[in-house]
Amino acid sequence: MVVACHNGRMTSAWLENITQWIGAHPVAAGGVIFLIAFCDALAVVGIVIPALPLLFAVGTLIGLGHLDGPYALACAALGAFAGDAFSYWLGHRWGPSMREHWLFRRYPQLIDRGERMFRKHGSKGIVIARFVGAVRPFVPAVAGMLRMPLKRYVPASLVAAVLWAACFLAPGWVFGASYDAVAAVADRLALVLLALVAVLALVWAVVLYTYRWFVGHADRLLARALKWTRAHPRLARYAAPLIQQNRPESAALAMLAMCLTAIGWGWFALLAVVMAKGGPLALDHQVHTAMATLRNPLADRFLAAVASIGDLQVLLPALGLTLGWLLWRRRFSAALHWVAAVAFGVVFTAFLGLSVDMPRPPTAVSGFGFPSFPVTMLTIVFGFFAVLIARELPGRQRVWPYLVAGAAVALLGFARLYFGAHWLSDIVGGALFGILWLLVLGIAYRRHIGRSFWMRPVATVFYLSFAVAVLWHAPRAIDGVLAQFVPPTPTRSLATDAWWRADWATLPARRDERDESRRWPLDLQIAGPLAPIRARLETDGWQVQPQANWVATLGLLDPKRPLPRQPVLPATLDAEAESLLLRRPGARPGEIHVLRIWRAPVLLDEGEPLWVGSTQTLRWSRPIPAFGLWMPVADDGMAHARVRSALAGFDSAEGTHPQGELQVLRLRTGRTKTAN
Repeated sequence: MVVACHNGRMTSAWLENITQWIGAHPVAAGGVIFLIAFCDALAVVGIVIPALPLLFAVGTLIGLGHLDGPYALACAALGAFAGDAFSYWLGHRWGPSMREHWLFRRYPQLIDRGERMFRKHGSKGIVIARFVGAVRPFVPAVAGMLRMPLKRYVPASLVAAVLWAACFLAPGWVFGASYDAVAAVADRLALVLLALVAVLALVWAVVLYTYRWFVGHADRLLARALKWTRAHPRLARYAAPLIQQNRPESAALAMLAMCLTAIGWGWFALLAVVMAKGGPLALDHQVHTAMATLRNPLADRFLAAVASIGDLQVLLPALGLTLGWLLWRRRFSAALHWVAAVAFGVVFTAFLGLSVDMPRPPTAVSGFGFPSFPVTMLTIVFGFFAVLIARELPGRQRVWPYLVAGAAVALLGFARLYFGAHWLSDIVGGALFGILWLLVLGIAYRRHIGRSFWMRPVATVFYLSFAVAVLWHAPRAIDGVLAQFVPPTPTRSLATDAWWRADWATLPARRDERDESRRWPLDLQIAGPLAPIRARLETDGWQVQPQANWVATLGLLDPKRPLPRQPVLPATLDAEAESLLLRRPGARPGEIHVLRIWRAPVLLDEGEPLWVGSTQTLRWSRPIPAFGLWMPVADDGMAHARVRSALAGFDSAEGTHPQGELQVLRLRTGRTKTAN
């Protein structure tokens, strides 16, 4: 684990250094871009070159204006073309003997895939292979090995190189062009989505490559296991039935047994650490704090729906209908093993929750503990179903039920971490225990069941019923989930008179954001109910905008929608969305004034609510042709002056905040205007 983390930090630092150097040397960077594309196209070498993240970074620098786009595109295309040409030359030079050469003999499956693709598609295969993962650098070598004429190879390779360079640079290019605009109003949403994609990609890669590694080494591992049984005859009495040499399932059973050993060790180690610590680990606190900083309204509703996929209202219909199908088809053993997996998971998870005294996160309601019950149940239900049907699938397709299970568990775990429902230890512990138990049941099932059955109907019943249950339940569960995980009430309090005289200056003057452009001034403080403020501003021409949801946000992609109907995206203060958002037309076309009001991070001792607000001028902008949005612009206090003028009838005072020389307007809505 330490080595993996260390390697991850080294890779991250290396990518960051490369990116910084490219930004500082835009002309010489062309040679680096050429080299990246060249190495990515080389047979064998291209497997380990991280071209996608590097070219995404290059595209981002193009979008931000640090690199010339056509120049970078030409360098990337020429590098890819040259790398393919070198691979073609190697294949042409060695011919059929290429398969036995030390450089290629370890990758016969990739050469076979490349040859099948080339024979099936001909010249088009050169273009198609450019976008097909690990086989990409092998197809030009296969074309050379099969003596494809240069007059057919060169045009196809050139077209493939240009298309590949454009496609790999485009995402970063678009991201860089729109970064400043999107980050100004939706940076937390972008971070949440990127983090979710990263978690899904990590889980997907771990499941896929772990499975492929075991498959690729199954025979060797089985041979070692048989040798071990001969050297340990007493223990072999228990292990030998799993690894009979002539049994087709022996390799799969040996793989499951080795996974059981590794996962069992990991789970018991985590349990021991948690019990010894007597509370959450340091990493648990770090992840909880990081997730709290990402809370935002648009991500809240999406992830509240995701957090509901582990509810009984979703799992029971899928489980019940599938069990019914198994019983109808007289698959009693499969049904019994699955029921046993779920029943024991429920009982043992409840037992651990009572036995391990794990303080829950401050944002979690009662009923949450170690390990996470929803994560455990989802792991067992999806995981055992994967064990059930994977054996019926051919070859390489056997991994996809495990990939689906891993993705479902990753989604649920991420959503519950986002809301602070569990510590990271709860999520990891639940997933590891679920895997541990389903491996035990999986070995027992695989050991005694030799009959095959048609898996497509049962797979359709399970996944379709799960999807229907999610679509029915998730929209209805969103409000309940959000009500459970509202941001905590502030604990700090101020005397009302002390706030009015001087303590208002102890409240923050700006939003707490990393980027200076998003640290908007908090130039309004209000004591009392918001209804009078709202009524007065509406009289002055301001309009209340409901909090923008996903439907309204997708309207930003509609170029024909009138600007008055285009929503202002919500913003957060200390992970809490605006309590009130008002807007009115500005002095110029395509411009509006906005007032955002949030609950203050302190309370008043007389029971009055306290609010802080930010006045802004927004201008409609299209950072890229695909979408537009309202962007904050400097206005020399025009929006603040409009709000002050409209609220002149309230008891008010204005002073300069000691942090940043900001003019802050203070209002008391429950009192009439007095002399200050």
